[in-house]
Amino acid sequence: MPETIAAMADRPGLRILRADLISLRGRPMPPLAWPRWLRWLPHSLVCFAAALTAAAAAGTTAPILAAGHAAMLVVALRRPASAWWLSMAFITGITVGYPPTHDTQIYVWMVHAGVLFLFALRVRLVSAITAAVLSTLLAVVLKLSGCTVGSWTVVTGALALFALALLIGAVVRGRREDHARLTEQIAATARERALRTVLEERTRIARELHDVVAHHLSLISIQADAAPYRVQAPPAALITELASIRANALEGLAELRQMLGLLRSNGPGDSTTGTSPQPSLAQLDGLLGNVRAAGLRTTTRIEGAARHLPPGVELSAYRIIQEALSNVLRHAPGAKASIELTYARDALLLRIVNGPAALPAAPSPGAGHGVIGMRERVAMLGGELAVGPTPDGGYEVSAALPACPAPVPEPAATVTVAVAVADKESCI
Repeated sequence: MPETIAAMADRPGLRILRADLISLRGRPMPPLAWPRWLRWLPHSLVCFAAALTAAAAAGTTAPILAAGHAAMLVVALRRPASAWWLSMAFITGITVGYPPTHDTQIYVWMVHAGVLFLFALRVRLVSAITAAVLSTLLAVVLKLSGCTVGSWTVVTGALALFALALLIGAVVRGRREDHARLTEQIAATARERALRTVLEERTRIARELHDVVAHHLSLISIQADAAPYRVQAPPAALITELASIRANALEGLAELRQMLGLLRSNGPGDSTTGTSPQPSLAQLDGLLGNVRAAGLRTTTRIEGAARHLPPGVELSAYRIIQEALSNVLRHAPGAKASIELTYARDALLLRIVNGPAALPAAPSPGAGHGVIGMRERVAMLGGELAVGPTPDGGYEVSAALPACPAPVPEPAATVTVAVAVADKESCI
């Protein structure tokens, strides 16, 4: 039996009633949001009404109880639940021990209706309805028990006051909550607009950096690489210095690409301050294990000697494979997929092909950004991307990511300047 009672007390509706009706914590009535100079007007009006009611009830048989009952209006400004319970107690004490006169009977019910109104302003509707029902039951019980609460006309008028207080309080509270939600939505919209503006500006800066800085760094690298061939028998110190300039320019290009990737992050969840390392092709086996666990059958083929590639190339290759396999899972359930990696001398070639879907695909919520992201990654590295359906009903993603070998200082050789420049242009 105790377990049953405890289970009933944990129901959501009972938890709400317990939190609203049996609570000692304060629920201050908020001031008006506008106009600012009238923000405390409702509180002043309640205090004024309490003073008038106490003065009007001074001629009762228990003026101290009547004044204390009127003071519950002021208490309800901060602790509505406590004020409502105390008002019920004052009504019982006044009508049982010190019956009010015929002229002051209505003030007892008016004060309680005011307390009920202030209570309905701060609690949920179910709690306000429960309080109104309990107040009604109290009035009916006191009348049926013979207490001096007025005629049935007075009691009926009091019940009408309770219903009116409940209705007005619930409407005002609902409008205040709607206004708060609207204000929050407007603030969220403003934050989203500001974030979108920041992202657009970051994308514009990324484009400008790519168009200006990358171009000049590429020219510096090419000129430093070709300079030794323009001088007959250049000193070794000069060759070393030019090779250092070329290496610094290539390093600057690599850092620029990384910064562009940070600037072009296009979502509030894209963190640029994470401490976990970025994925690379070394984690490809883990990625394939995850998609196989999800039901995608995959095969992998690697051609050429695998080697360490620049971080940007490794990351872009991993993300392209990841997005392509995710698309297969979403749009071609039951299909097989094959991944081919070819390590060429100055590039990494990717080819992800899947067959036709063996099961009907779930409806897509709209156009995604997967292919757009692939194109941006490949374009950032100066590579090429090709996507499209295959003749057998599948889909293919092919990418060529430039991956020049690490620059090493080379002494003057018998190659021509044109060859050196052409080779450099193919890798930038």
